[in-house]
Amino acid sequence: MTPTPSDTPEESLGRFSRAADTASTEVIRTYSTSFGLATRLLGERHRQHIRNIYAMVRIADEIVDGVAAQAGLDTSAQEAALTSYVAATHQAMQAGYSTDLVLHAFARTARECGIGEDLTQPFFDSMSADLATSTDFTAYDAAAHERYVYGSAEVVGLMCLRVFLRDEQRTAREQEILTRGARQLGAAFQNVNFLRDLADDTDRLQRGYLGGADRLTDADRDEWVRTITVQLDDAARSIPLLPKDARAAVRSAHALFGALTRRVAKTPAASLYQRRVRVPDPVKALLAARAVLVTSLERDR
Repeated sequence: MTPTPSDTPEESLGRFSRAADTASTEVIRTYSTSFGLATRLLGERHRQHIRNIYAMVRIADEIVDGVAAQAGLDTSAQEAALTSYVAATHQAMQAGYSTDLVLHAFARTARECGIGEDLTQPFFDSMSADLATSTDFTAYDAAAHERYVYGSAEVVGLMCLRVFLRDEQRTAREQEILTRGARQLGAAFQNVNFLRDLADDTDRLQRGYLGGADRLTDADRDEWVRTITVQLDDAARSIPLLPKDARAAVRSAHALFGALTRRVAKTPAASLYQRRVRVPDPVKALLAARAVLVTSLERDR
């Protein structure tokens, strides 16, 4: 189908870009109701950009977490698929265009918000590390865990921060607090997910993100909960410095993972290998409502 005779080049690109945004939004709708809820709390100027980031990273994550393997790709073919995706992402960021709708949407966000390969490459490095663990059980020591969490989660927080601050001028001290908060929130999210995904990570993916091949004890769980709590507390201090139209969404996500952490803390470690801890939907809705209320009472920034 060709553009209609009345289309200008700008109108054709605009239609394509709207289709790309729709594709990214559908990725969120399909994979994460919680994240979808949080993005709806964002101001309109941020909302689609955050969805575009999520869609790009989700597809990369699916390549390494089983979808490609389930489609029949062996490890070598999975590595080739990820390599191709990395190249296509960076090419799209440079050109501002891709035939892949999700990458086209992400590229527009990256260019408008100043997201560069300094953030995307560490993310892809962590995804590559996942493929390297696909045949034998791999236990991450402290240094490997830190590298993986930075690439898989902290840089995603930093991408989101660049969206939120793209029109903002901040002092060096504010920027420092916000950067630490974005990284700590990403790390907390990832570490909570490691605890709630112990069964799948250990048995299906053969990965021990939280240490050795031995199963975690209740004492190990408690230590990780303390680490996550510190990370969440650090992140909370940065939220009031965010633009007001980003705070409710970040606050809601922060509250959700705080609730998850408390539920994990009450779950025997042995049970974490048998079932995934969840927060009921009514509780999620209440946490989101509280985040909106608290934010509405704050000053604009």
